[in-house]
Order: sequence, then C-alpha cells, then structure tokens
Amino acid sequence: MTTSIRTAITDADYEAWRAVRIAIMPYERCPSVAELRELDRPGRLMLLAEIDGEVVGSGLADRSGDGERAALAARVHPDFRLRGVGTDLLRVLADHAVAQGYDVAGASVDDAGSRLFAERFGFVERNREVEQLRKIGDEPRPAPPTEYAIVSVAERPELWAAAYHQVAVPTFPDMDHPVALKVSEDDWEKEWINDPAAMFVAVAGDEVVGVAGLMLDSDRPERAEVAYTAVRREWRGKSVAATLKRTSMAWAAEHGITEIYTWTQRGNDAMRRLNEHLGFTYGITSISMRAPLPLKRD
Repeated sequence: MTTSIRTAITDADYEAWRAVRIAIMPYERCPSVAELRELDRPGRLMLLAEIDGEVVGSGLADRSGDGERAALAARVHPDFRLRGVGTDLLRVLADHAVAQGYDVAGASVDDAGSRLFAERFGFVERNREVEQLRKIGDEPRPAPPTEYAIVSVAERPELWAAAYHQVAVPTFPDMDHPVALKVSEDDWEKEWINDPAAMFVAVAGDEVVGVAGLMLDSDRPERAEVAYTAVRREWRGKSVAATLKRTSMAWAAEHGITEIYTWTQRGNDAMRRLNEHLGFTYGITSISMRAPLPLKRD
C-alpha cells in the first residue's frame, strides 16, 4: 500500500480537503471553498493524501498568526490512521516550511493520539485553548445601552474597517500569545468576518469601542462560532462585551442557530468568566505545540 501525496489545486480537491477536515473536526467550522480560495497566498500549501485513488488525509502549511513560525496541520481520516499517512504528510509539510525559511513549526492537537504523534517529531506543548459552548434558546435582546449604540456591520459596513484600527489593532497584544498577532487590514476583511449581519460593533460617537459577533457555518447552519470579541481598554467594565455578546446570541436565536462555541486561551480569565456568566459550558481542550525545523525524524 503506497500513499500518494499531491497538491490540492481544483475546487474538487478543495472539497476533498474539506471533507477530511470536517470528518476529523466536526466541532469546528471549516471554511468554504470560496473562503479557502480567498486565503490562498504565496507559500501556503494544501495537500491531499490518497491510497488507491481515495482521499484519506489532508495537509496544510501556512504562516502562523504572529508570522514568527510555520503552522502545520497533517490530518488523516480515522479509518486510515496508523498506516504512515500522517508521517508522509507531515514530512512534506515540514520540508516545505523549511524551504520557506522557517526554523520553528507550530501545530495544534486535541486528543492523546495526536499529541503522541506530534511528540515523536519533537513537538512540545506551548499553550492551551479551551472550548466553551452555549446552547441557544429564547434569547431576548439586551436593553439598549445609553453610553454607546450597538449596530450590525450590515447596517454600517464602513465600521468594520474602523473596528480594525480602533479596536482590533490595540487589543491584539492583550491576547495570550508570546508574540502579538500580525493581522493585516486585508486579513481582517477576509478572515475575521463571513456575514456582516451576524457581526456587531459598539459605537460611541464616531468611535468604535467594541466588537463581537458570529462566524456562520454553511455546513452546519445550526451552529456558529463566536467571532473575535474585544473592547477598548478605556471602555472595559461598562458591560460592552456582555451587551455585544447578548445581542449576537439574540440574533442567533432569531436565525435558527441552536448552539454557539468559542475557543478561549489559557490566561484569558476575564473572557472565560464572562462566558461562564453568559451560560457557556466547557468542551474539549486544544493544545498548541511547537518544534524546531527541520523536524526530528521519527
């Protein structure tokens, strides 16, 4: 049995890549083919692994959110694990990352088997994120605030660019990352919103002071991921984040969404407590791991 590794090129390839991702990670939204095409850029590599013409695994090599390392993901369908497919994928991805000039690779795992696999190649734990989930039922809209207004990006599209400069850029350093995220304005437009009607901003006068909303899932429309939630420092302690989140939860209820979820990093205790206050419960844990490149050979 020989594994064939090839680059995903066509839309059909991208759908096959998505099918593997969805089979392995049904709890997290997968970008659509159109969204994946938007993410294409030099140095980004998407792979398919095949056995006898059947797609059994997928791979991704890209730059990390902070731009400091390569982000690698080698995924194998549960029915084809322990056959060397993951090793073959990871080697191709790691060699590509080295060719791109990276000397450190990052990966995320959320089960014991995947962690053991990563450790064989020199990956060690660096951080953790916990999943928080909230069932959506009857969700009344919060009372209108007096110091600011809540509007959707669909109502005022120009506010999304303003939110990048006035909220996102100042608050990215507050996230529990060794190096602050490097998100361009183009990335913000492509990757951090997928339906303006489901994204909300808090506006005081001419200034955006907070942002929160939902990333909708076309494969599982009954579920949605909580989008980036942040409030400018001088506006914290005024229930801005809670009001934004309650607004998005009410919107979810109005549009047939029955569950929302988010990932909260270790160290972000304030957001975890807010989510707990809003009725979120805990799910799985995702472990961020890193390894020097070239990878240790198994």
